Amino acid sequence: MAQLWGGRFTKETDKLVYQFNASISFDQRFFKQDIEGSLAHVRMLGKQQIITTKEMEDIIEGLQGIQQDVENGSLQITDEYEDIHSFVEANLIDRIGDAGKKLHTGRSRNDQVALDMRLYTRGEVLEVRELIKHLLTTILSIMEQNLDTYMPGFTHLQKAQPVTLAHHFGAYFEMFKRDSQRLHDIYKRMNYCPLGAGALAGTTYPLDRDYTAELLQFYGPTLNSMDSVSDRDYLIEFLSALSTIMMHLSRFSEEIIIWNSNEYRFVEIDDAFSTGSSIMPQKKNPDIAELVRGKTGRVYGALVSLLTTMKGIPLAYNKDMQEDKELTFDAFDTAKGCLHLIDGMLATMKFRKEVMEKSAMMGFTNATDAADYLVGKGVPFRDAHSIIGRLVLYCIDKNSSIDALSLDELKTISPVFEQDVYDAISLETCVSKRLTVGAPGQEAMQKVIALEKDFLANYDK
Repeated sequence: MAQLWGGRFTKETDKLVYQFNASISFDQRFFKQDIEGSLAHVRMLGKQQIITTKEMEDIIEGLQGIQQDVENGSLQITDEYEDIHSFVEANLIDRIGDAGKKLHTGRSRNDQVALDMRLYTRGEVLEVRELIKHLLTTILSIMEQNLDTYMPGFTHLQKAQPVTLAHHFGAYFEMFKRDSQRLHDIYKRMNYCPLGAGALAGTTYPLDRDYTAELLQFYGPTLNSMDSVSDRDYLIEFLSALSTIMMHLSRFSEEIIIWNSNEYRFVEIDDAFSTGSSIMPQKKNPDIAELVRGKTGRVYGALVSLLTTMKGIPLAYNKDMQEDKELTFDAFDTAKGCLHLIDGMLATMKFRKEVMEKSAMMGFTNATDAADYLVGKGVPFRDAHSIIGRLVLYCIDKNSSIDALSLDELKTISPVFEQDVYDAISLETCVSKRLTVGAPGQEAMQKVIALEKDFLANYDK
């Protein structure tokens, strides 16, 4: 059992206790971050003359050799070691001798693991943000191609007013745009270096924490050593952001599932993102969308788990905090996979524009505009509302849409109707005259699309 401690103990740890305590099975994931942090630390030790230049160079060469050998497969990370830190240090000592024992000078496993987790999470934040950018690009492309694709807008899952597919997808663009902004904010708050905090109270060695932070591309060092080793706010924030992302993906998936149903037939999901039935040959199931909807709970679970773990921990470090990793790693992987799959599904999905438009017509989504037409003719709104209500009942009985009725039929409901009503209640008119900022009219949508393009063009600034 390779351990970094033991002088205080007179007997070997029970094997079950060792296995329960060990983290190598999951913290090996940030092997590269452990090497990266160690390289920065040892360069700082050399700069500060805490170790000699020769010792620094030997340690750097040894660390780089270990990284190369792990990456090419000639060195395996095994459960012989308690954690990734002991794996790296033990192998370093085997390779370069006593100089390797100086790597840990001025450093505790507490600030070491705090650094590794922060470095790893920082990379995940950037990766997720890039996936969102790609998804936003896909959504914007669909918006640009569907400015005149008419469809029903819904409230309470009831057809309400006509919109366009561009406008509907624009709502999801806004959701994922906010997600990207949250990740940007999280990055800014978390990008400070805990290395040098020691176990909890710093160190007597003359460390240059600003230099270490600079080498690792942090904005600077963290400012309280106790908080440095016990802070997991950045993880909680990231899991919260991932939970919101998954909620948005799940809502999107739910709509795709509904639109894919035989009753709606708004979309056809590409074969690559569908599955069939083992017994029913006609089936084409939206499994990817359903799984994304289902996997949302896994990410929620990681957030609640970490919040629960952290809620009763006194300062500073406690072993409970080792529980920040397994579910968190799973949440990272789950969210990234779902973003990638939804992006691919949307990019290959076909939209049945005629079906969407017919659904809007038969759903009386132009009823509000018909009432507005009567108001424009001098009918009080409350009376107009009642007239259109009776008109809708008439259409339901006739299995017709409002605009499919003859003028004579319309006049039996109200003599105020004239020939110009057909233009007033066409889907094109209903949508195009809505020109306020954020509305589905084409002119308003084009302005919004220009703003969204600008957002993506300046995404990384």
